[in-house]
Amino acid sequence: MQPEKVIVGSEEWCSFPALGIPTIKARVDSGAKTSALHAINIAPFLKEGENWVRFDINPIQNNVKTVIHCESKLIDKRVVKSSSGFREQRYVIGSELEIGGKRWQIEITLTNRDSMGFRMLLGREAMSGRILVDPEEKYLLGEPTSDSLREIYKAAVTRQGGLRIGVLASNPELYSNKRIMEAGEMRGHEMHFLNIKECYMRLDATTPEIHYRGGRVLDDFDAIIPRIRPSITFYGCALTRQFEALKVYCLNSAAAITQSRDKLFSLQLLLNHGVDIPTTGFANSPLDTTDLIKMVGGPPIIVKLLEGTQGKGVVLAETKKAAESVINAFKSLNANILVQEFIKEANGKDIRCFVIDGKVVAAIQREALPGEFRANIHLGGTASVIKITAEEKRIAIKAAKAMDLKVAGVDIIRSSKGPLLLEVNSSPGLEGIEGATNKDIAGEMILAIEAHFKNKPLKKKTVHEPLS
Repeated sequence: MQPEKVIVGSEEWCSFPALGIPTIKARVDSGAKTSALHAINIAPFLKEGENWVRFDINPIQNNVKTVIHCESKLIDKRVVKSSSGFREQRYVIGSELEIGGKRWQIEITLTNRDSMGFRMLLGREAMSGRILVDPEEKYLLGEPTSDSLREIYKAAVTRQGGLRIGVLASNPELYSNKRIMEAGEMRGHEMHFLNIKECYMRLDATTPEIHYRGGRVLDDFDAIIPRIRPSITFYGCALTRQFEALKVYCLNSAAAITQSRDKLFSLQLLLNHGVDIPTTGFANSPLDTTDLIKMVGGPPIIVKLLEGTQGKGVVLAETKKAAESVINAFKSLNANILVQEFIKEANGKDIRCFVIDGKVVAAIQREALPGEFRANIHLGGTASVIKITAEEKRIAIKAAKAMDLKVAGVDIIRSSKGPLLLEVNSSPGLEGIEGATNKDIAGEMILAIEAHFKNKPLKKKTVHEPLS
């Protein structure tokens, strides 16, 4: 006899008793095959000889202070293509779903759903034979009030305290910035977003200051995480230097960020530290275009504007004529130009290593779209987990150290000559690498700050309103 089916809307509240999750809002999506649960700090472990996984969940959307610590037996690991196009390896667990007064066992993939509108996605495999969906309705099974949610989860609210940390950046809605803020709050730190353009400073030999909009003096931060976009490097680094003058620990120093943003200087610095790069030429509006092309081995070559970023101002010239045309076009801008040998055997792929505090904490392979040679994620490239070699790990760590960066995204390309370093990024994005690896990279950044303050006295805290 078939069980009576539960009729639900497109959004419903459900629970997972075995995981200690009393209620969570789910998106009911028959278009999705598998179900997915928001999870961070995912860590596999052995329990009585079997594979298990522990993870944390913030069951309420836009609330990172409420945390449930979960453990479950591991069923599988699968590569899943997310709705944003990333191929990510996910852990799969089994747990009993409770919805509409009925319970049954389902499979769930664990993934960071911070960028999604729901902490839970209920897919068709979990619904088959059990649920009927009325897509025009919502919350047919009821909806908790804000007060009842607070009461349900009052024991799961994290205690505040710890460090006072500022994220110095431009866009509070950017995935990376939101994740860093949430990761800090998850660990009990007081997090504040500091908009670079809202900060201004007083230069004084005895009482230097940084003010925030409205005249608030920023004089009580323990640490700053600079996330400075290239277009505002000069002012962002000036502010970072001012924080350093105030004896505030900056996760990346102003000097390190400045030199990493100078493509030519950074390449010279890396070569001086014994890090191999593709053969590169540099000129300022060159007259002898032919010799510049010949210098790097002839076409095809990559032509870059020195001030370009995120794949912009980067052109592949496949013939001598095309190379001369591109260089001459850049010359008309009176621009500084880098030309670089094209590594054909890389097939539009590169490796992004995320280095924090001298360790490679994650690595992904980025692959360009068909017909595109730039593997940047925001240009449509895809990301997948990759196991890097010992030599690639050594290069990534050496490059970050050479640039004096505590946090760095190190881009490496595989060539017939061995791994070559392409670039070192001082404000690497988190979305692609967290999505592909399921690792809490933002949390690793917070841990690096905590390691710096271990056994060091903290500043006396003053209670302030959030800087929004």
